[in-house]
Amino acid sequence: MLTPLYRRALSRTSICHPRQAVVNATAWLFSALLWAGYPAVACASDDGIKINTGGYDDEGELNWAKDYAVVPFAFYTDNIGFALGMAGVVKGAFQPQASLFGAGLKGNKGTWLTYIRGDNFRLSNDSRWLLGAEIYNADFQHTDFYLGEAASNDSSALDAFNANAYDARYRMFARYIFPLGSATANPLAALALERPLTGSTPWQSGITSIEFRPYYQNRRFHDSPPLPDTEFADTDEVWALETRLEWDNLNSEHNPSQGSHSLLTVTTDPGSSDRESWWQWELSQSWFWDIGPGGDWFEQQVIAFNAYLSDVPSWDQSEQVQGQTRYHRPPEFARASLGGLFRLRSYPGGRFSDRSALSYSMEYRVMPEWQPLSGWPVFDWYDVPWWQWVLFTDLGRVADEFDLAELNQDMRWSAGGAVRFQVEGVVVRAEMAWGEEESSFNVMVNQPF
Repeated sequence: MLTPLYRRALSRTSICHPRQAVVNATAWLFSALLWAGYPAVACASDDGIKINTGGYDDEGELNWAKDYAVVPFAFYTDNIGFALGMAGVVKGAFQPQASLFGAGLKGNKGTWLTYIRGDNFRLSNDSRWLLGAEIYNADFQHTDFYLGEAASNDSSALDAFNANAYDARYRMFARYIFPLGSATANPLAALALERPLTGSTPWQSGITSIEFRPYYQNRRFHDSPPLPDTEFADTDEVWALETRLEWDNLNSEHNPSQGSHSLLTVTTDPGSSDRESWWQWELSQSWFWDIGPGGDWFEQQVIAFNAYLSDVPSWDQSEQVQGQTRYHRPPEFARASLGGLFRLRSYPGGRFSDRSALSYSMEYRVMPEWQPLSGWPVFDWYDVPWWQWVLFTDLGRVADEFDLAELNQDMRWSAGGAVRFQVEGVVVRAEMAWGEEESSFNVMVNQPF
């Protein structure tokens, strides 16, 4: 249950509808991350919690929502027990397009977590750089981790390693918006929630950007049994740089029905005297096709598809240090993985991890003509312009070498359904997924891709 504690409206439009829905949804996100049974919020390649508020008015000018709120929340899981937390958001923080988000929670079994993030700050009004940072710390008690052979494609859920671990990540963001496509004149077009498609190349349409994310991350197990053997590096920290080249040619951030999204991510850790150097790449490609209305039943039907591929090219490179062979591999917590809230959704976060990974996801998304939510209790407090029904399926596997033929064999699968709706500018999704090992119910914000 989420209950508003304190709220103050800063703009005329925010007086009409309670704006704590934004924080409610992000609080649900923290609950969902922990329901997954794994500290997924710390995955090196994830986007964390980012809030964009841009919208075009009738004259075609960008404007920004301004308000702030603080909301307490509570939930229960087997691993964490009963947990209490607090989340807060500031939209228009110091600059109209910028935002701040913070949250923390504490469970009665010892798990705690804190997270704070700022996004979309500019050094000057004509700058094409968007800057931000995040700080995350946690202590997970009696949590299932999948380490060593327990994370391979042939492993079983019974191989999980139950342990206690400190988790931390400190990350900065510097995103440069190229003067191409929709951002030719105004770089802040990158923060608009909806944009028209004006072509099929980066110089004609969409937002093209390069982003640098230097970060420090660690995971330290404590008061736990000896760790299982693993082929990953045994270091408990990384100092790395994540570089992301992105072309976003979608017509909507929240409910895309046309266009594509391309993202290449390269992560490098230069290493040190007591830490191996390594690098990995990830490629994510999404497409969306609007197949029109479905008679009197559906206002909109969309087919969405995502393909994801990742590898650690330095995996087999090694050197001799004081008579020991050291391989240039990341620790398991810094490696891209399958399972959780975005890929292979019936499995817990971090369930599968190895040198290389491949996954496919396909969704059939429909918007019913019938939309009763705005008249339901609680929902009628908020602006709920649409809801969406979704059927989805995921395929994926990991392997100890980069071999596309092997990666496309003996794949794990998930399938399920979801209900998604937009609440005060935030997409909330509740989905049920089934797979070979178990089923999973998650509540989350934002589309999976």
